[in-house]
Amino acid sequence: MANITKKVSWSSRADETGILGEGTPLLNGSEQLTHSRQPSEGRSVFQIGRLSTVDLEEEITSDEDSQRGRPNEIPHNEKLLSLKFESLDYDNIENQLFLEEERRMSHMNFRCLEISRWVVCGLIGFLTGLIACFIDIAVEELAGIKYQVVKKNIENFTEVGGLSISLLLWAVLNSAIVMVGGIIVAFFEPIAAGSGIPQIKCYLNGVKIPRVVRLKTLVVKVAGVICSVVGGLAVGKEGPMIHSGAVVAAGVSQGRSTSLKRDFKIFEYFRRDTEKRDFVSAGAAAGVSAAFGAPVGGVLFALEEGASFWNQMLTWRIFFASMISTFTLNIFLSVYNKNPGDLSNPGLINFGRFPVDGVAYNFYEIPLFIAMGAIGGLLGALFNILNYWLTIFRIRYVHRPCLQVMEAMLVAAVTATVSFTMIYFSNDCQPLGPEDKKEYPLQLFCADGEYNSMATTFFNTPERSVHSLFHNQPGTYNPLTLGLFTLTYFFLACWTYGLAVSAGVFIPSLLIGAAWGRLCGFLLAAITTPAPLWADPGKYALIGAAAQLGGIVRMTLSLTVIMVEATGNVTYGLPIMLVLMTSKIVGDYFVEGLYDIHIKLQSIPFLHWEAPATSHWLTAREVMSSPVTCLNRIEKVGTIVDTLSNTSTNHNGFPVVVQVSGSDEPEKLCGLILRSQLIVLLKHKVFVELARSRLTHRKLQLKDFRDAYPRFPPIQSIHVSQDERECMMDLTEFMNATPYTVPQETSLPRVFKLFRALGLRHLVVVDDENRVRECWCFSTTQSRHSTA
Repeated sequence: MANITKKVSWSSRADETGILGEGTPLLNGSEQLTHSRQPSEGRSVFQIGRLSTVDLEEEITSDEDSQRGRPNEIPHNEKLLSLKFESLDYDNIENQLFLEEERRMSHMNFRCLEISRWVVCGLIGFLTGLIACFIDIAVEELAGIKYQVVKKNIENFTEVGGLSISLLLWAVLNSAIVMVGGIIVAFFEPIAAGSGIPQIKCYLNGVKIPRVVRLKTLVVKVAGVICSVVGGLAVGKEGPMIHSGAVVAAGVSQGRSTSLKRDFKIFEYFRRDTEKRDFVSAGAAAGVSAAFGAPVGGVLFALEEGASFWNQMLTWRIFFASMISTFTLNIFLSVYNKNPGDLSNPGLINFGRFPVDGVAYNFYEIPLFIAMGAIGGLLGALFNILNYWLTIFRIRYVHRPCLQVMEAMLVAAVTATVSFTMIYFSNDCQPLGPEDKKEYPLQLFCADGEYNSMATTFFNTPERSVHSLFHNQPGTYNPLTLGLFTLTYFFLACWTYGLAVSAGVFIPSLLIGAAWGRLCGFLLAAITTPAPLWADPGKYALIGAAAQLGGIVRMTLSLTVIMVEATGNVTYGLPIMLVLMTSKIVGDYFVEGLYDIHIKLQSIPFLHWEAPATSHWLTAREVMSSPVTCLNRIEKVGTIVDTLSNTSTNHNGFPVVVQVSGSDEPEKLCGLILRSQLIVLLKHKVFVELARSRLTHRKLQLKDFRDAYPRFPPIQSIHVSQDERECMMDLTEFMNATPYTVPQETSLPRVFKLFRALGLRHLVVVDDENRVRECWCFSTTQSRHSTA
């Protein structure tokens, strides 16, 4: 432990090439400024320049640190945090305006607000369910048309020759459909690419991701995921539902659309980060519920990402939104399937029911399940590592929209080619009985009354392929078919995730795991003579699917409940939990989860649940941002404008201090005010001199701040004349007079827990006399930067 030093990573690439990996400023806002200081005796020198993650896990000596200077181990900028990401103001600003409004409200007013929250959650669930229903119907109809056209063409050319034309048709159709989805994502709304789960995880974590909950993002997301799935990519439509539900929640809860410039004058009280993020949690849960038919799993998914900010009533509202979502989807899909009232389609993915009185598991199978979990962790780690380097390659070389669309089209064509090749050379023919319900059975070179078994995996939507692997009778697939499918689909899914298309990774992961899990069940039955009843391939397909999905995304609690709810059998709860835990432990030994990797690659300041294990010897004073920028309680307007215009700091919160009269001591802390509040005050010209000169002066209200939320104007758009710069502004009424503070000697883990548990954006560090010292301001962005 004596050799542990404070190590701060540098971006050597920027200095060697002159180009930052992301093209955005870093947290300290400077390009060339460096600063160093000599700590107290017994501690090594550390430098602060382009500051990034403080690495407290690595043991290096002072000499090693000085020799490295600017280490070259960073392949990209994933260890740097971008200034384009800000934090949410989850903590209420309890200024005089807020307190006066709350005190004027009666008990009935608060009850009406609570009813409004339930109404909003109901609307969120209903609209999310409708969107899920639309996506599902669109995919089924369009995919059905495509597969019927290709199937008919293959049947026509099977006997007369010329199957290359069928291959060309399949590849062209896939590429054309994916091209549409890639264009709308790459050129119109790039934030809609991928599943959106990493961005929503960050939003629930307290990070404001630009454009992530816009109406335009929702439209592109829905259209993009339909094109991706219909285009035959190795993707699923379930993951993007979480993002879609979050966007719906963000829009409905505000009672207006800033994109359409329409204000319905409802739910105005909810126009703040505190309420909005709670509703986004409900939207994300509703998305999970609509995707998997797992309302409890949806609640736990949101709980895992924002557990510190919850209360009992919020939990019930989120569960209510989840139930409404899956119920809405059920109702409309039953009508679409011409069986009104049949509530057998709770989610977009239908695993099919594993009956309680069906194939169970025995105690001696648990070690086999754990071993499969380890295999899933290893394969998941391999998947994440390969996808990491593919993403690095894309960031460096495939960063133009036209190139991104071309890559998506290439992947679609390659996927069609590989699928056709696998089906063409497969000789796995199975009898097609009258009770078999194959959507698009391909005979190809099989005898009459038989179908190509490989085609049931490739020539189908991913959801139907998963269902067939779970529930097809033993002997439906031979081992070679399952092995080849696992190998090819693994690399196709790895290549596909990260393209500039809307796509999820849940279903590809389940499909890969179900294939090799069913292969494990087949091998167990083969090596045991006679074949035991417990070696059911469908059961092992389920365990393999859970292991593979857990090894890639590393979710445990919520994923366990999602899988149990999706199968409709709580009997498998214990083995699924053990498999997911094992896959996470094994996978974490090699690399992080896929979502965490992409969060780092985007340089998002994600705050984890716990402080670094070796951080107890650090105090709050040693990790605070520097220098702190304070404002006086009565401040000159010109000073405020200059402070807000200073791009080298770009702070979003400012401690307000007051000078003790007749004393030369440093100012004492008396409050905290936000950049957004100051901009609104400047916009409305709330100056002391103007207030005195006006006969009728309208008092600024909270409504003025809510009307400007969430797109506060930049300081450059606020016009302040030279005379107005000499005016004074009284911040007393608008600042938070009771901000959270900690003593300067507080240990870092204690500060971290307070910061994480309360969802703070700013935490001021003071001395014993409540004085704000140099570099003792603790803001969300920079605290994440220091303790990540």
